[in-house]
Amino acid sequence: MENLKKVQEAVKNSQVDGLLVSSIENKFYTTGFSSVDGVALVTENGLWFFTDSRYTEAAEMAVKGGTVVEVGGDNPYGKAVKKIVNENMIESLGFEEAVMNVADYLVWNDRLDLTMIPMQKLFTQLRTSKSREELEAMIKAQRLAEKVFNEILPIISTDMTEKELAAEMIYRFLKNGAEDVSFPPIVVSGPRSSMPHGVPTDHKIEKGFLTMDFGVKLNGWCSDTTRTVCIGKPTDEMRRAYNTVLEAQLIGIERARAGVTGKEVDMAARDHIHSAGYGGRFGHGFGHGLGLQVHEAPTLSPSGDAPLPAGAVVSAEPGIYIPGEFGVRIEDVLYIVDGGCENITNLPKDLIIL
Repeated sequence: MENLKKVQEAVKNSQVDGLLVSSIENKFYTTGFSSVDGVALVTENGLWFFTDSRYTEAAEMAVKGGTVVEVGGDNPYGKAVKKIVNENMIESLGFEEAVMNVADYLVWNDRLDLTMIPMQKLFTQLRTSKSREELEAMIKAQRLAEKVFNEILPIISTDMTEKELAAEMIYRFLKNGAEDVSFPPIVVSGPRSSMPHGVPTDHKIEKGFLTMDFGVKLNGWCSDTTRTVCIGKPTDEMRRAYNTVLEAQLIGIERARAGVTGKEVDMAARDHIHSAGYGGRFGHGFGHGLGLQVHEAPTLSPSGDAPLPAGAVVSAEPGIYIPGEFGVRIEDVLYIVDGGCENITNLPKDLIIL
């Protein structure tokens, strides 16, 4: 209900009479109901959720502060939504241009015969800052993923493949209560650890660095964590790179606070990596927003010119990648507040040697 009020207030202060909400995440944010099917219509005083008989019962139990309208047969989506549009004298309707494809836009534009205006920014702005209640939901997702990480450490060996380890993680995520993964786990070992978003393969886990980037979805909210461990004894250069990444992460975390731009946080960490002799080995940004999606606003990268708002939840994940040799990344999740940030990740960061 609280989020619905925020959306309705935003509509009231916007250039549109209502919003047509089609993405899974924004439907959940607005209505409390998550479904691949259905659309929501929001005005400053009303909410209607349109879906077919497969989801009606579940929607009626989940949607608060609005009306569930069943579509199908002689009451298709276009007709059902058009009826509400006419009854409420809606002349302009915002839509999520980053989600709705051109074909769907043309269909809705034809069905409703009104002015459709891109309004993705409305949801981006609303979802960037999380309430304490939403933060607690994200912490629960983090703790579940961390529990599984601690469970799988003792079973990691060079007798299993990267795919097998990734599958074991997914199985344990679901067994421990996750509704899904927030993204397919990244599991890369040995020289393959130099690939920041490498896909697990049928190769046996090799000695050297093993990077695991993983997350779950719990009650709609995402977690995201990366830990790099070492299989066997690390070389001096590997230790140096690992410590450099950890130092850079801590520098970035120290810099992160409301009002500071994402670019400033990124550069604080990037400058340290560069000064340690690893210039050009950190190709991605320091971090990204996290919430109902694993990647959302704001961004902490060289292009992150916007000040970080209080309430933003962001990743802190610098790395060093040397092709053909190794890579290392360490990732925590931060809650941005006035004067600093709160680290909601609860895993050690000293190099683990297996």
